[in-house]
Amino acid sequence: MNQLSGLKQFTTIVADTGDVNQIRKYQPMDATTNPSLILNTINIPEYQDLVSEAIQYGKKKSSIRKQQVIHASDRILVNIGMEILKYIPGYISSEVDARLSFNTDLCILKAQNIVKLYEELGIERSRILIKLAATWQCIQAARELQKYNIKCNLTLLFSFAQSKACAEANVFLVSPFVGRIYDWYHDKNLIHNYDAKNDPGVLSVKKIYKYYKKYNYSTIIMGASFRNIEQILELSGCDRLTISPNLLEQLKNNSSLVSRNLFFSDSILPKPTSLNESEFLWEHNENQMAVEKLSDGIRQFSRDQEKLEIILNSKF
Repeated sequence: MNQLSGLKQFTTIVADTGDVNQIRKYQPMDATTNPSLILNTINIPEYQDLVSEAIQYGKKKSSIRKQQVIHASDRILVNIGMEILKYIPGYISSEVDARLSFNTDLCILKAQNIVKLYEELGIERSRILIKLAATWQCIQAARELQKYNIKCNLTLLFSFAQSKACAEANVFLVSPFVGRIYDWYHDKNLIHNYDAKNDPGVLSVKKIYKYYKKYNYSTIIMGASFRNIEQILELSGCDRLTISPNLLEQLKNNSSLVSRNLFFSDSILPKPTSLNESEFLWEHNENQMAVEKLSDGIRQFSRDQEKLEIILNSKF
């Protein structure tokens, strides 16, 4: 048995890619996309008909070029998601425009529009996870979207305050970014004698896992953004792990034994008092790494969304 098969015994594997060829190869349960991944996949030959259809859709929805591009951008996100869903049994995560990350109402409207586009193509909302950055505004959007049976994946999660607020809002799933947490500590020369057991990103996920199980929160924990397979294997037993194709390949080619590392067997305790907005903002602000990485992540996804729109605009 290879390590990928071994890992699947303890954890649900999610593919962190928009490339349907990789989805077919590794046969994950779910798949996640983001603006960066969509940007990297629109030139894949298999997707050119989907891109062309999105352009035509944009033209039909508006006569104003800027609006045409926005409609086409939403449509290509959904078209690629629909294609991926043909090869997985579970969820596809599709991300709301990161430029809306500080506006609850606009996030709700965009999420509803993405779900509507999927449903118009015959995909039930029960198979869709709407990805939102884990800002206070997006967490409240996720809380509200549950009223419409829309499940969310809160991403760019770096602080414990974010994880607590998401659980308290009954968010369906959170994606703590293991690799980006590691990057911050590594870049500041704060990691010495590296050991995956003491990796700050790994420790962050373990802390969230223990907290959620201790207080019986239903929110699913999905470790994300890995830099090596050691980080992944150290989190064996986590609810879900979303893994890039290059690391999936390494796991597939390695036959070393995989053991479960995350357990919870203590008694369940009553849930603590929920954070209010000011408490959340202060607690998050106290974590310099989380403040920097959340804002960096939103800017990066926003830039990639803008690049995608520039490419789509050139195709009209």
